[in-house]
Amino acid sequence: MHSGVQLCNLIGGKWVPGSGAEMTSISPADPEIEVARVLTAEIGDVDRAVAAARSAQPSWRRTPPHERGAILARAAALLEASAEPWGSDLAREEGKTRLEGVAEVQRAAQILRYFAAEADRSEGDHYGSPRRGERILVTRKPLGVVGVITPFNFPIAIPAWKIAPALAYGNAVVWKPASTVPLLAFHLAQALHTAGAPAGVLNLLIGDGPVGRALAEHCGIDGVTFTGSTGVGRAIASAGAARGVPVQAEMGGKNAAVVLSDANLELAVDEILLGAFRSSGQKCTATSRLIVEDRVADDLLSQLGARADSLRVGNPLADEVQMGPVIDRAAQGAIRAGIECAVNQGARPITTVNDSPTESSSQGYFVAPTILELPSGEIDLWRDELFGPVLAVRRASSPEHAFELANDSEFGLSAAVFTQDLTRALEAIDDIDVGILHVNSETAGADPHVPFGGAKGSSYGPKEQGQSARDFFTHTTTVYLRGAKSPS
Repeated sequence: MHSGVQLCNLIGGKWVPGSGAEMTSISPADPEIEVARVLTAEIGDVDRAVAAARSAQPSWRRTPPHERGAILARAAALLEASAEPWGSDLAREEGKTRLEGVAEVQRAAQILRYFAAEADRSEGDHYGSPRRGERILVTRKPLGVVGVITPFNFPIAIPAWKIAPALAYGNAVVWKPASTVPLLAFHLAQALHTAGAPAGVLNLLIGDGPVGRALAEHCGIDGVTFTGSTGVGRAIASAGAARGVPVQAEMGGKNAAVVLSDANLELAVDEILLGAFRSSGQKCTATSRLIVEDRVADDLLSQLGARADSLRVGNPLADEVQMGPVIDRAAQGAIRAGIECAVNQGARPITTVNDSPTESSSQGYFVAPTILELPSGEIDLWRDELFGPVLAVRRASSPEHAFELANDSEFGLSAAVFTQDLTRALEAIDDIDVGILHVNSETAGADPHVPFGGAKGSSYGPKEQGQSARDFFTHTTTVYLRGAKSPS
């Protein structure tokens, strides 16, 4: 095994090794390939990073918004210039295809540019007063020091949509990325550092779970933004509530695509395949449930199964490959166990049951695209989030029944409805309880200028992205402004 890129943590503006053991990042397509190595952070490093952030934040808060935005814009330019090599690094380290990796780096640049322009948007509100000679202003101030904890599945885009608004609004950041994707974290932190982020304003800690817990519970942290599993998100929310600090958590999803009998089936098949199997199904917004009206179910499932079986699975750096591996051996084992359990409980395979990829070394962490039709909602797969390329299907007797099944989940992140009936589309908007609803497009997808987040058990705290981001990264001060002269 060849040594990967040597990485460091960023604390107080300096690239330093962590105090912990050496960790290696390997390619999930071929575990014999070492992508990166790093001396990991430990609890003492958390203390040092938080202290550096607290020291730097007052000056950063007073930095004019246009200067803060200029740094984000320069970092965006660095990402755009490096999209091809960093996209390949992303594919090698995380497993999504190279084309998806390049697109993700470009999306991160887009997010940085959006928040770079915050200086040209409203900073607050102005209200009339019922008293003569007075104005009421509502101004916004940064939280202070924000802990950022991010997942493996979008190793540069999700950090960008948390870190960019945090910095744009004048916060300092201590960031702990998923330990499986340190190289992309290093790239993003390096871009912001090179673009001129002052020492201590952005700190990067590469470490395991205890580092994240220490960060979330640290007395010097004024807020925590998290994306990841439901269990961890709820634990962080509980820790934040105990200390009285705000928490923003994006957690699980069991997203449904609903296909009504009047839908364009060709379009539905295309979009469901993208939603279920792009990024190997490792998206919180991935399509993991399919609800289809009886009248078109046989036709739709026949087309969908054939298309899924034809997807080329293998080395994500190969241009002809359409789906790469899942992130690690543990994920592969859990997903395969979930498939086996569903079949044993009575699920009917729509796709060929095949654990081997069509194009690659068999030693990678691959799972074939899998579609299973469930006879009822009693099968575990209907409720459990496997976070992989597995689609659970149920039939509905009517649109009303379909919408009822779509809501049959503790989660409410995203959903899709395929119909050509405007009335049914409007009913879906009213009846399906999710944070994001797509009509005639896949469940996945997010734009930086609109709110992102779920309902029910999928989210906690304010939404992410767009103008919603400032609801988390700032707090308001209502100012009653009157001159010293007595009103006449």
